[in-house]
Amino acid sequence: SLMQLLSNVLLWDGIVQEDTVRDLGLSKLLNRYLLLNLLNTPLGPENIEKCTKVVACLPERWFQDLRSGSTLPELLNFCQHLLK
Repeated sequence: SLMQLLSNVLLWDGIVQEDTVRDLGLSKLLNRYLLLNLLNTPLGPENIEKCTKVVACLPERWFQDLRSGSTLPELLNFCQHLLK
């Protein structure tokens, strides 16, 4: 249900101010609740599937102006999890 809520919040990108969507979707939902769930899920196919769903719902335009090898500040903890 958290994944669906994150996906729905991120659909508001372009309608509501980007800062508001990023704060609610990434800082609050992803970093506070969803990441805890991912960290407590054993590494394996289930965890990979959940991470793939998170990545799939992120708006591509947020990453267009980033340098190669960098990410949004709100995604640093998630990226560290992916590296594990």
